[in-house]
Amino acid sequence: MKIRYMLLHAYGMGGTIRTVISQANAMASLGHEAEIVSVVRRRDEPQFAIDPRVSLTTLADQRDGVPEDGLGRRAWRRIRGKIVPHGEFAARYFTEAVERAAIGYVASLRDGVLVTTRPALNLIAARRGHKSVVRVAQEHMSLDAYREGVRHDIARYYGAFDAIAVLTRTNLREFRRLFPRGPIMRIPNAVEAGDGRHSSGRNPVVAAAGRLVAQKGFDMLIPAFAQVARRHPEWRLRVFGTGPKKAALAALIEEHGLGDHVTLMGRSTTLQDELADASVYALSSRFEGLPMVMIEAMTHALPVVAFDCPTGPADVLTHGRDGLLVPPGDVDALAAALDRLVADRDLRVRMGAAAAATAADYAPEVVMPLWEHLFEELLAGAPVGGSRWA
Repeated sequence: MKIRYMLLHAYGMGGTIRTVISQANAMASLGHEAEIVSVVRRRDEPQFAIDPRVSLTTLADQRDGVPEDGLGRRAWRRIRGKIVPHGEFAARYFTEAVERAAIGYVASLRDGVLVTTRPALNLIAARRGHKSVVRVAQEHMSLDAYREGVRHDIARYYGAFDAIAVLTRTNLREFRRLFPRGPIMRIPNAVEAGDGRHSSGRNPVVAAAGRLVAQKGFDMLIPAFAQVARRHPEWRLRVFGTGPKKAALAALIEEHGLGDHVTLMGRSTTLQDELADASVYALSSRFEGLPMVMIEAMTHALPVVAFDCPTGPADVLTHGRDGLLVPPGDVDALAAALDRLVADRDLRVRMGAAAAATAADYAPEVVMPLWEHLFEELLAGAPVGGSRWA
């Protein structure tokens, strides 16, 4: 079967990009004709490995730069694009030329499966895709995380899809309220276990990872860890990732006198080893989809301390078994939960073992057959949905 995956920027970094590339690689390994379509391209090479059997197509090559907005393009952005809502998080990418290229590509297709991977692309597929193409929308975020205009367009147009795939049970309930009879199914992202090495729980390191942006809440994690460091000065916090908040977070580390205790590690090419060498994983996000790096940490038998933020952590973790959940935004509660694990290695080891068992449900050999079966059902015209996909 022919399966096309449409990404905004297949050459970029990010959990959705990595996940979708992994799906395409898996479909190619199963003998299917897989293609990744990158709407824009701003790098020479992809950041994640793409199977040579997967073809890679670019619609708008921007390696020489993005043209500055003229009057007409500014008007296009100010009013909204032809389809892409102004409030879509990536709306700035969709200049008139880029949106026209994406619409033209989608409208030209007449066969196979088209998988789109964010609201902007989903809306283009829903409104301009041909009915001869099996159209599948992937949603990688909570519905509540989107702005009102985006939610409005989702409710109005997503009914055109043959299937809407969400990541968590919470997401499933959200979308079933919008589309009670719609083909909504839960298929979590697959998580590779790396070399499978488990943490010993002995190294006094708390790990965290993600883009250095407001969503990830590192501005709350740092003061929480300051409380931990006062009681356990031998412990360290390592934050992996890059992003626009780096300078502000560095200043916060300095403000709390944590220069010897907290390190902004930048981007790591050995993150799996770094996770296995840590003893606790912290997730301080304000909101999540399905927290992939958290599950990767769990594959290394790391117990998790997490804010119980909208969707994500509570869909994976069981409080008190494989991690500790605390009220969203409660810095003192986050500090207390970290302190509880930092102070008790036996608890870390016990919860870490449970975390590894939970993470096994997200292994590629469990998840990828769900995608293959879904595509086969859709191409055969079989009805999908129901409790089997819950």
